[in-house]
Amino acid sequence: MRHDATQGGMSAALPSASASRLGGPQGETAVVLPRVGLSGAGSGLFRSRLALARPVYGVLALGALLAGSLAVVVFATAEPTILVPRSRFDFPGWLSGPLHGVFGRLIANPHALSYGFSAVVVAMTVAYGVALASVRLLSMRTIVIVVVALHMVLLLSPPLQLTDLFNYLGYARLGALHHLNPYTYVIANERHDPVYELTTWYNLRSPYGPAFTLLTYPLALMPLPVAYWVLKTVTVLASLGFIAMVWRCARQLGHDPRFAVLFVAANPIFLIYALGGFHNDVFMLLPAMASISLLLDGRDRWSGATLTLAVAVKFTAVLLLPFLLLAARPVRRQVRLVGGMVLAAIPLAAASLDAFGHTIPNLSDQSSLLTSFSIPNLLGLVLGQGGGTPTLVRLGSVAVVVVVAVLVWRRGDWLTGAGWSTLALVCSLAWLVPWYIVWVLPLAALGSSIRLRRATVVFTVFLVLSFIPATSLIMTQLKLSTMNGPASQASLARQARLEH
Repeated sequence: MRHDATQGGMSAALPSASASRLGGPQGETAVVLPRVGLSGAGSGLFRSRLALARPVYGVLALGALLAGSLAVVVFATAEPTILVPRSRFDFPGWLSGPLHGVFGRLIANPHALSYGFSAVVVAMTVAYGVALASVRLLSMRTIVIVVVALHMVLLLSPPLQLTDLFNYLGYARLGALHHLNPYTYVIANERHDPVYELTTWYNLRSPYGPAFTLLTYPLALMPLPVAYWVLKTVTVLASLGFIAMVWRCARQLGHDPRFAVLFVAANPIFLIYALGGFHNDVFMLLPAMASISLLLDGRDRWSGATLTLAVAVKFTAVLLLPFLLLAARPVRRQVRLVGGMVLAAIPLAAASLDAFGHTIPNLSDQSSLLTSFSIPNLLGLVLGQGGGTPTLVRLGSVAVVVVVAVLVWRRGDWLTGAGWSTLALVCSLAWLVPWYIVWVLPLAALGSSIRLRRATVVFTVFLVLSFIPATSLIMTQLKLSTMNGPASQASLARQARLEH
């Protein structure tokens, strides 16, 4: 996890003169792009002699990403399916979206749909690799058009795979409509509410940050269908804002923004799981990236203030702090950064105390649960511990602290250090879900380390293969399971209590 000073790793940096010419077509084609190779220093994700000597391959790859996303949305909206949890209980028009019924009845067989969905996600992963390999031949305009189109297509979809969006609305209605503190009460306390049947974590106190929770409170005063579409729309806009901040940071660093934007926005997990699931991670990533951009502009107090907002949305963002302090040298800049954090924390803390008292988000319950392919669970099985035991999970947390300390002490590229630390955090989580890789994507895209980019791509592939439904079906047919050990079974029992 050391800072890469290799020629390949440093190729992301551009002379300032080149950076100033990025706006025009000529500047775009003259820029040196970072490599994301998976093998030796002489190769990229695809070897240059084999890859993509014509722009048409990149355009076709972007078209495949758009076609795959559209196919998933069409099948998800057609009728109740496994793609949209809880849809078998109720699937009204406001939930299914405007494409419902447009293409008639499609595949409803769960197994066929599972394999079809899995094939589409794998194909999108291949297209992602092709797009990255050919990015130097794509114009920024083409990339922007496709990214916006992907967002618009996914906006038409009901939440894919999980019900987190309805959990957000459930906690908002719990607090603003029913006047129950979501950090001390659970969604099961509002069984009569229409959102109840669309949620899953009935007995889980809210794990979401106070800033995000308070921002969702106005949604509780709207009719549920209106709140649903408002939250979906705002999530898509926040996602576009996040990608715009990635673009801005790349320009500030003297990198080609085409690569940075495509590395993040074309990632199939970002598209299908993060954006398609309308998860709230983008509300943390938007101010987090704004904090980096403001620091690069020398606006240290504002950088600290926006980082505080990101932490108040999701505590994960605190991992940026030591690396922002590393970048904000000399000491007077660090003082301004911390001062901005404190000034922003005062009103946020006051609002939290007024709304929630001294209660805090419930981070302990979910962090004690295991998913099948989380690294602690797999490591526990390999070591004969029956899955991810609490001791292994605690050791993973300690390892993250050690990684952060070592990277800060070495004082390498601070964005690369933040990326490695975030990747270490994701690997340490007992409750690993695919869209957490989104936390790493912008840091890997903007940092100077080719090794970090390679690791991020490899981990993306691992998450895709781990979480597609076909993997579970094949393992069931082979009578294989990663959740048969004592620690895994104990986790499943805890999860059942929280969900029912």
